[in-house]
Amino acid sequence: MARISTPLPPRLVDWTVLGAVVVAVGSGVTSLVAGRPGDWWVFAVHGVAGFVLLVALFWKLRRVRPRVTEASWTRTTVVSMVLTALALGAVGTGVAWTFGANVDLALWNLLNLHVLLGLLVGPVLLVHLRSRFRWPARADFEGRRTALVYSGLAVVGVGAWALQRAVNRLTGLAGERRFTGSRDRGRFAGNAFPVTSWMADDPDPVDAEAWELRVVGAVAEPYAADYGTVSDYDDRLDATLDCTSGWYARSEWAGVRVGRLLEAADVADDARYVSFRSVTGYRWALPVEEARDALLATRVDGERLSDGHGFPLRLVAPGRRGFQWVKWVETVEVRRDPDPGQLAAIFLSWL
Repeated sequence: MARISTPLPPRLVDWTVLGAVVVAVGSGVTSLVAGRPGDWWVFAVHGVAGFVLLVALFWKLRRVRPRVTEASWTRTTVVSMVLTALALGAVGTGVAWTFGANVDLALWNLLNLHVLLGLLVGPVLLVHLRSRFRWPARADFEGRRTALVYSGLAVVGVGAWALQRAVNRLTGLAGERRFTGSRDRGRFAGNAFPVTSWMADDPDPVDAEAWELRVVGAVAEPYAADYGTVSDYDDRLDATLDCTSGWYARSEWAGVRVGRLLEAADVADDARYVSFRSVTGYRWALPVEEARDALLATRVDGERLSDGHGFPLRLVAPGRRGFQWVKWVETVEVRRDPDPGQLAAIFLSWL
């Protein structure tokens, strides 16, 4: 059987695939919480890693094609092919999304599918590595060829990412995008922007008459206020809600600045975090100094918040992604330490 050559030794090709997957998945997960303009590089790294992965997978598949098409499949072969399919699916859906394609799948879109496929790569990769892990040999790195190949691979990855952005700008295929890749879905249009909830969090409408906001935790004077008191505040904040579902909306939000509530409750000097809790149990915490400048909104662009958008009170946290803008807030907990149950809560609250 003729040996199919690749630009790198087989073990380095495998490690290149592994490195690209780790960077792509790591930057993808990081991008879910990256919402400030200075975080643009996270999305750039994610895009470049995706294109590098495509090239490395081509080398890999070229080499192993006879093993797949001519030999009997084993359990290891099946795992390898599932992993390849997931990786190609994740890259393919990501590239399609960046060029403006979309497919609605029930409550999901193409970007959601991209995220799901990318997250599935991780556990399947661990199973694959149990039987296929091999350290590269020193000889694999010898000579200038390896350095030249990796330099060329980096140029190809960066060039493909830059070309994709240039094509989008010239053709307008993807419409107007933020640096996060999200598309414009409304500007100063009140409650008209999409209603989405992380993990299908969807409580019954909150009864404003029975609802009460409480500020508790590391405070000298726990504070409570009913809806009438909270809705009398008119602090305002122009902020962009950027959802991880791939859209954004810019609005003027009105309500009470969190700093006012913290002052009223006399926050402890050693407080470090402020956790915002929903009626569903969903919660997210911000560093105390960031929380002071955040807003608990009762209105958006002059309209009372709709039930789907978080009535009676929603956190507005500029620079944070949409799932961190907690809806249906009823408790503000001041903490001296991080909240260990925060991540579990956002995945389980809808149950």
